[in-house]
Amino acid sequence: MNTVSQTSRHLNFDDYSLEDIGIPITPTKTNEIDESMVPKVGLEFETEEAAYMFYKAYAEKAGFGIRRSKMHKGRSGEILDRVFVCACEGQRASDKRDDVVKQHRPETRFGCKAKLSVSSRSNGKYRIYKFISEHSHDLVSPSKSHFLRSHRSLNDIQRFQIDMAQSSGITPKASMDLLARQAGGRENVGFIRDDYKNYLRTKRTIQMKFGDTGGVLEYLQKKQAEDPNFTYAIQVDVEDLITNIFWADARMKVDYDRFGDVVCFDTTYRKHKEGRPLALFVGVNHHKQSIIFGGALLYDETIETFEWLFDTFSRTMSGRKPNTILTDQDAAMDKALSTQWPETKHRLCVWHMYQNAAKHLSGIFDKFKSFAKEFSSCVYDHDEVSEFIRAWDDMLEKYNLKDNEWLKKLYENKEKWALVYGRETFSADMSTTQRSESMTSKVKQYISYKHDLLQFFQHFQNLLDDRRYDESKADTKSSISMPALPYPAEILKHAASVYTLEVFKIFHEEVWKTWNCNIEILQEVQTITEYKVTSEKPYSHIVKFDSNDCSVTCSCKKFEFVGILCAHSLKIFFLKNIKRVPDGYIKKRWTKNAKVASTSIPQYLSTDDDPKIATRRRYKELSYVFNRLAERAAETEETYQIAVVGNG
Repeated sequence: MNTVSQTSRHLNFDDYSLEDIGIPITPTKTNEIDESMVPKVGLEFETEEAAYMFYKAYAEKAGFGIRRSKMHKGRSGEILDRVFVCACEGQRASDKRDDVVKQHRPETRFGCKAKLSVSSRSNGKYRIYKFISEHSHDLVSPSKSHFLRSHRSLNDIQRFQIDMAQSSGITPKASMDLLARQAGGRENVGFIRDDYKNYLRTKRTIQMKFGDTGGVLEYLQKKQAEDPNFTYAIQVDVEDLITNIFWADARMKVDYDRFGDVVCFDTTYRKHKEGRPLALFVGVNHHKQSIIFGGALLYDETIETFEWLFDTFSRTMSGRKPNTILTDQDAAMDKALSTQWPETKHRLCVWHMYQNAAKHLSGIFDKFKSFAKEFSSCVYDHDEVSEFIRAWDDMLEKYNLKDNEWLKKLYENKEKWALVYGRETFSADMSTTQRSESMTSKVKQYISYKHDLLQFFQHFQNLLDDRRYDESKADTKSSISMPALPYPAEILKHAASVYTLEVFKIFHEEVWKTWNCNIEILQEVQTITEYKVTSEKPYSHIVKFDSNDCSVTCSCKKFEFVGILCAHSLKIFFLKNIKRVPDGYIKKRWTKNAKVASTSIPQYLSTDDDPKIATRRRYKELSYVFNRLAERAAETEETYQIAVVGNG
């Protein structure tokens, strides 16, 4: 008995694509096709899309699916050439999960060589220059071509019909039956029942329910009434349905003015119930704590969405854009940033990069314990570009990774993640920490996929309140205490009086490292002396000191990158008997006075100037006083009577 007939009795073609299920297909003779539909070398088309549609129409009659493959673009973004291939072209990529999968997905790629290649001409048209008609697999009859993925799609009218059916309470099956009757058969509808279901599922996933949006808008309006400096913005689609929401309160604006020089933009957390990414603009304060400058619930992660969000954020912050932004490896973000914030330096968040590396190179990480250390060394440990390139090439050679496609693509963007290319870009040490991981884990502690949108906003406010409480607690601790000094070095005493406790720990660690540094004078030119400083690591750094103004520069660029002096520079300061951190090397954002108001903070950002906010503040303070009074008055009958009579 034919294998196909055995299999087809157990499958409902309405629910499966032949390509998806990969069943053997009944051998067919070459389907009869009108000569005008057969591709021929030299045939020209007005556009690349027209060439695709021509090949698609031919493929539908011939009995195979197609897809777009390789292409090249010109400097202006125009397509120079394009290859359209059979859907069965290539081979499935290997996956480490295949070892534990009980039931593998059927194979759908058989290395088929059939393809159509077009290239642009001087007249602006696209000409067929290569056509291979032979397939390495059997074709389906034209009556079954509508099951193939490339020949299925929902047009705008069909989406409208589905929406109307859903709003009228018509079931998908009944609606599909009606569409099939109207089209003269299911094969003429243009899509199968799975496509219908997927459309509805996607729509439900990304569209806010009206009840949720109504409650959210009421919540945001109430927040704005309480705090006129609270800002929110919404974006709607052509049907006036909310797609994107951005918000920032007065405290976020003040924090951004103080600490918004570096921003980490993170969309890794998703509110899984709706599948909507939560986008956070995250920074770091003077206690090395993560702070939030603004949040957004997004409809999707397209270039247009990110352009709207970045524009909205900068307008909310009085037009000020960050000096540096850290993101994950997302092409849409990259494009949106290049158009909206072209002056902002764009770096890749190393934590995100490591997460991707662990996913794409899991086998290497598991097999070679030394790989993680060498990979990290390439990211952080080189002062010269030539050193980095040599170390990268050595790593690829050692672990046989020269042909790894993911590493090739990563290397193309090396200027955005390798520290050797970004040491002069101030990043507040955010790219070398797990700032995104920390904030994402915090969000998960407060927000659950079970929360509806209104609950989400309420729990998000709890997150903000707790983060701000932690900052207030750290402020108090830094103001009333001093770190214990292991030895009475004057420069340590000065640093302890200036820096917050957390930042002082970093400074003190650099001072401690100076004990393992050796100095060698390389040259002296007028007031500038060049030193070679060698630490315990197997490489050295070049430090230049100008005695005219006590300025110092180091090849490690730690001060430029982090804003705190490195051990190599401090070693020279000790040599020159400099006992205080020069003012030029104290960044205000790391000091105890980082939050002291300056003239650069717009007056409208003061959270105490608005009468409504001042009333709320006084109410909270009075509530605290009255609660303490009630506690004391309730201790005895005598104190109770005094309180009652006194208040009478």
